Amino acid sequence: MPNGEVEKEYKVIIFDLSERIVATQKPLRILDALKWDDEIEAYFFKHHCKKLPPIDAEYYLKKNPLSFDPEKKISEFHEIDRSIRRSLGQYSGVGSIMQRMCYEYTRVIQMLQARGTPRFTEISQELYGSSSDVFHVGAPTLKDLATLAASTLTKIKDKVNTDADDKVYTSAECVAMLSERLANYFDDKDQVRVELSDGIIADAAAGADRIKIHDGLMFSAREIRTFEIHEGWVHLGTTLNGMAQPICTFLSKGPPSSTVTQEGLAIIMEIFTFSSYPDRVKELTNRINAVNMAEQGANFFDVFEFFREQGSNEYDSYQSTVRVFRGSVPDGGPYTKDLSYSKGFILIYNYLRLAVQRGLIKRIPLLFVGKTTLEDLHILSDLMDEGILVPPKYIPPQFADLAAVSAWMIYSLFLNKLDLKRLAVDFRAMLK
Repeated sequence: MPNGEVEKEYKVIIFDLSERIVATQKPLRILDALKWDDEIEAYFFKHHCKKLPPIDAEYYLKKNPLSFDPEKKISEFHEIDRSIRRSLGQYSGVGSIMQRMCYEYTRVIQMLQARGTPRFTEISQELYGSSSDVFHVGAPTLKDLATLAASTLTKIKDKVNTDADDKVYTSAECVAMLSERLANYFDDKDQVRVELSDGIIADAAAGADRIKIHDGLMFSAREIRTFEIHEGWVHLGTTLNGMAQPICTFLSKGPPSSTVTQEGLAIIMEIFTFSSYPDRVKELTNRINAVNMAEQGANFFDVFEFFREQGSNEYDSYQSTVRVFRGSVPDGGPYTKDLSYSKGFILIYNYLRLAVQRGLIKRIPLLFVGKTTLEDLHILSDLMDEGILVPPKYIPPQFADLAAVSAWMIYSLFLNKLDLKRLAVDFRAMLK
């Protein structure tokens, strides 16, 4: 067979396998399968926050049954995995990405089957990590990050707030502002929708082609800017870039490993655009502390009181605590997805530094080519060279300008070598 025909067949095989993954994973709506209904919230507040929410394994089976046959769906992913090996071979780079996706989706199904049992948290920790995981031998953990952040935030409390922190915009006004801004960013007002929703736990959430804003809330200018960057530039941007791939269409969908990269990339963009702020850092590190508490045996009451002590009202404390225990039970282990934000930030920031140090800066924009993972970037780079991938259309300016991000990382590499404790001693006269 001539080389041109082989290459054409190769692309067709990748496309067909990719489409099978996209179609098979479609009913796996993780957060929908884990949510608690309004009756649970009403019960909790009816009893003045003194009784645990009535959640057990039976609740998920009766009130929130899966919309698919788990065993059949697992078999479908196993068959795709076998097809990948038969069609692309054992050592194919793109094949290895798709095989890992099949494995992760299988584990997701098994996690959903285990809702309300200890096994649920075990699989969640495998997929998203634990608050006690280290980044390398001898390195601090995410819990250590939360401890450091809490100490620092206490010292700058109320010293940096401005009018931008005042919650003066309604949910409807937030929708209007985001619609206008994202229409400009994506240069197509009909491509992205922003709409009100009362069916989400978070203040904002991005779907395949829309951003949902929690109805009935008030927002600050800083929060709206964060939604623009986090949900718009990153989550919607990478979705649209993935959907634009003519062959590797699997890049439009993300298994748990890509969630860590996605959320980390979104947090980095908040920081690179100077859109983040102390209360946002507190929100993210409080999530680490809450997950850690549940991993150590704390129940719903304990975590709820933790958020109350952090200054949240009862409603916000309830919603934040539900994020920790959704899919589990009120006195069981946590759903650890909320670690992805800080974990992903640390992993990606260090990848950027090392990529610049080693001259691999052309791989950096591939973070936005779709729902990617750090470990796949070298394979995606090869696929780009082969013409299997098309470059991402939507890249934030901070990453589109590789010269600027390289300069930042060069200084970061040096600053990391300085001893902050030693500097504190030398600077003590200036810091009084």
